[in-house]
Amino acid sequence: MPPTLILVRHAQAAHNALRDFTLHDPDLTELGREQCADLRAGLIENPLAQKAELIVVSPLRRTIQTAFRSMDWLIEKGIKVEADASWQENSIKPCDTGSPVDALREEFPTVDFSKVDPVFPDKTSPAANQYHFTKEAILKRAQIALEKLYDRPEKIIIVVSHSAFLRRAVSGYWYFNADYRIFDFTPMVEPGDIFRLQQHESTREKGGGLGRSWIDPIVLGAELPEEDPDAEGNRTGRDY
Repeated sequence: MPPTLILVRHAQAAHNALRDFTLHDPDLTELGREQCADLRAGLIENPLAQKAELIVVSPLRRTIQTAFRSMDWLIEKGIKVEADASWQENSIKPCDTGSPVDALREEFPTVDFSKVDPVFPDKTSPAANQYHFTKEAILKRAQIALEKLYDRPEKIIIVVSHSAFLRRAVSGYWYFNADYRIFDFTPMVEPGDIFRLQQHESTREKGGGLGRSWIDPIVLGAELPEEDPDAEGNRTGRDY
């Protein structure tokens, strides 16, 4: 059977607090670190999270920091933290563009960066077309991210990612900072079917595991640009 996924949005980072999206790969704020403590407590109390066998992180500093502050109790038990560029945020703004992997390895030496796409953190060149800011590229990237997990041997996987990518391309639900939702893969009816997720009622009904997120779903792909890779990105107040 495919794994159960616990999808987590990172805690508040500096660009969220300051509304300054020119900040490159920002750190968590003091409030973000406090949110990690709440997330940590919520995950510890969750029976599924207690059984997690793998932590996958977007290779941006705020997602990695969220994992280490909220899931340290799993990491201390030997649960691996694996970075995957497929889970990075949608836009090409500096705040959503990662740091070089060599710098990340030095800062986070226990994270496995071995499978990070060599093109990372490029999101704009022809070689990085998988990471372009277009509807087609983002939805395709979400399918790639899910496909990588579908046949994993682990039964429960925690993924730390970003609001717009999780909402618009992966699950169709809102995530506030440091909140999470739990999903199972829906059955594949025919070969070639797309990967779809079905949310557990426990997080759907109350708006996330911590109850901090809007309940209303959205249509996958909504508001993503069709062709313009230089679009402004997440422009509404509800994105961050």
